[in-house]
Amino acid sequence: MAVNKNALIRYKTIDKCLQNQFRQWTLNDLIEAVSDALYEYEGKDINVSKRTVQLDLQMMRSDKLGYNAPIVVYDRKYYKYEDADYSIVKIAVTDKDVKVMNEAIQLLKQFKDFSLFQEMDGVLQRLEDSVNSTQKDRRAIIHLDKNEQLKGLEYIDVLYNAIQSKKVIEVTYKSFKARKASVMKVHPQLLKEFNNRWFLLCARNGKYITLALDRITEIVKLENEFYDDFQIDGDEYYKEVIGVTVSNSRAERIQFKIDLKNTPYVITKPFHSSQRMIEKTNDGVIFNIFVQINFELERLILGFGDSIEVLKPLKLRNRMLKKLKTSVKNYEEIEK
Repeated sequence: MAVNKNALIRYKTIDKCLQNQFRQWTLNDLIEAVSDALYEYEGKDINVSKRTVQLDLQMMRSDKLGYNAPIVVYDRKYYKYEDADYSIVKIAVTDKDVKVMNEAIQLLKQFKDFSLFQEMDGVLQRLEDSVNSTQKDRRAIIHLDKNEQLKGLEYIDVLYNAIQSKKVIEVTYKSFKARKASVMKVHPQLLKEFNNRWFLLCARNGKYITLALDRITEIVKLENEFYDDFQIDGDEYYKEVIGVTVSNSRAERIQFKIDLKNTPYVITKPFHSSQRMIEKTNDGVIFNIFVQINFELERLILGFGDSIEVLKPLKLRNRMLKKLKTSVKNYEEIEK
């Protein structure tokens, strides 16, 4: 269950009050204490209702957050902890909890270049130290593939803010094919990660283009430009493609055959969400996917080498055949 910051402040304030056994706490006293705490932390008056604090007490008593706080009411109006030594900050952490927290920390650290997580950097470090101190084995169990040398990650935050604030930007961009960089005015719409690289989907002159962040050299926000918001749903936009290249072509039914040795791999890690098993043969399994033919699909097919055969459509089969012949020719020339 997600808990917002104000709720946590309220829980901690109520906890601190109820730990003080030398004072009798009415519901109004708790409301006042919570209101003062929120003003101290947030710097503004927040209207805390009677219902809110009653629900907080109910939540703390429950197992939903793991508190199970022994809050009792005596004389029909005063609140206290039945166990004078109880506190929500003293809840025992199990070995399983420690392992889960440690792996969560390692996952969050993968996003250290994104400013949404930079504010958590100190928190993560302290939490990691605390968690590790309870473990004899401090090795990370989860290892994510990452490229520390990858360029363009510093633009993620700038682009995220530009999309969020609906700002037109001027991008200096140099593609792999271009001899020199070009400057273009674009309307950023969506950030996309694929195969450990980041891309920006943006609109230019009413058409969508995709820019690789590692080919961007400069970004300037344009304050007085009208922003076109196309309200793109990423799941829908990339529904019929593998990767990031979305063409104007219609999705097609791609049929391919995988040898028996690699079939389990393709079953457990499908090419695409549309993948279906069509037929089993003596030497392999035939699959179908429904996607647009693009660069990433071709690269995926080529990556399987001699363990895959494209059956349909004929134009994709011929294209793969041509690439494989060129590849064989390259090897033969080296041997000569």
